[in-house]
Amino acid sequence: MPAPVPSPFLPEHPTPVRLADLAERFGFEGDAGDAEVTGISLGTAAVRPGDLFVALQGVRGHGADYAQQAADAGAAAILTDEAGRERAEAAGLPVLVTAEPRNVLGDLAAALYGTRDDHPLLLGVTGTNGKTSTVHLLAGLLDLLDVPNGLSSTAERRVGEERRVAGLTTPEATELHALVARMREAGVEAAAVEVSAQGLSRHRLDGVHFDVAGFTNLSHDHLDDYADMEEYYRAKAVLFQPDRTARAVVSLDTAWGDRVVADARVPVATIVQGEAREADWHVVVVEETQAHTAFVLTGPGGLRFETRIPVLGAHMAANAGLAIVMLLEAGYDVERIRRAVEGPRGMAVTLPGRTELVSGAGAPAVYVDFGHSPHAFQETLAAVRAVTPGKVLMLFGADGDRDATKRADMSRAAVEGSDVLVITDHHPRFEDPASIRATLLAAAREVAPDHPLYEEGQPEKAIRLAVSLVEPGDAILWAGPGHQNYRDIRGVRTDYSARREARAALREAGYEAAESRDLQR
Repeated sequence: MPAPVPSPFLPEHPTPVRLADLAERFGFEGDAGDAEVTGISLGTAAVRPGDLFVALQGVRGHGADYAQQAADAGAAAILTDEAGRERAEAAGLPVLVTAEPRNVLGDLAAALYGTRDDHPLLLGVTGTNGKTSTVHLLAGLLDLLDVPNGLSSTAERRVGEERRVAGLTTPEATELHALVARMREAGVEAAAVEVSAQGLSRHRLDGVHFDVAGFTNLSHDHLDDYADMEEYYRAKAVLFQPDRTARAVVSLDTAWGDRVVADARVPVATIVQGEAREADWHVVVVEETQAHTAFVLTGPGGLRFETRIPVLGAHMAANAGLAIVMLLEAGYDVERIRRAVEGPRGMAVTLPGRTELVSGAGAPAVYVDFGHSPHAFQETLAAVRAVTPGKVLMLFGADGDRDATKRADMSRAAVEGSDVLVITDHHPRFEDPASIRATLLAAAREVAPDHPLYEEGQPEKAIRLAVSLVEPGDAILWAGPGHQNYRDIRGVRTDYSARREARAALREAGYEAAESRDLQR
């Protein structure tokens, strides 16, 4: 069954803007007439009455081919390029033309929604791993501080208490500015936003200015979109410039952090795990259990915070430390934060699909995680190993039609960190899943020919196989699906939840499962 398409947040009381004013401001060609617009949309399914429909050139066609559908849905005007002008005009709406519509989307949406300067305090987080966790830790901290807040992450969008499943990691600029406008309406005071490299490269963050930007790390990923690690780094580094943020907090846990510090042209605070190297802030883990990770954060002038997070792993403690320092850099009071995080429950926050324990008491520990890079595998397997008295089983698959250069390294990391390995399918998309598995299997056998290794293409069967191979005291790490509640099979988002399947597999084997915290659409 196809999974429903997530619905975006939109302002409930938009202010009409004269199309002629927008045309003059951005130098658009065409006759705006007396039209007024109240929103902006890219797809006809998203058009609301009063919207400016932006018709872009796509891979398989031009948005102008759908101009009549946009008009029928209530669009007030159309913005397109020269190639789409004639087809757009056939719909009978005012048509504006510019050479590269996508390049102005962010600034245009900011002008229409008034979000360039009138917005909540904005906290942006980028990096390869840890972005989503840090965004949710920021929102959880703001909850503890009783600050009305919102977020935009790979897992979900949230405005106050209202939550919706996310689509893209960083939404299109039109959706992002609409979300910020909705937050402003709802009285949100601060918001955390996950910032992807693709979001920066593809103009989805245009028109957004952060109060504080955070950097987690950089490692092998997304080399299907970028030529090499240098280009991938440069895509992220633009976030740490004055036109994107006022301040920054940078983790030095990977060497790329030093590059960010050197290239940034805004004030920077640094943070690192351990005490072996110099930084403004240090995170030291003092206790790891299946239920939590306790750590101490120390900083300038003898500042010290002792707290814990309800998830395992030193890398998660590093994310939590980054979140705390970002709020300090944003101007929140030290003692107010200390009271919030040093309570009996520590940083009691929910991290959807991040080393999420789905098993109950007396069962083998089963963790479902979103990690899908070699570096993420290494960190999470080490975290699971640290709290597991028995053997560690790794279950994973690889994305189809995505960076294939990391697949062998994913298998190597999985073998080196586990005692048993089960390889399955993930999102095959339009790629042959058997071919993906063959690559993963070959790389695993090359590293350790005698490593216990199983192949089961269907994830539903693979998790049941995994459960049959472990016993209480052992652990399963199912990496890749995390919070997601679909699988992408030949372009169709099929309803699916790894957390649901893992709980079912445990119960079928006679074990208890943890209570579901899955976000419904």
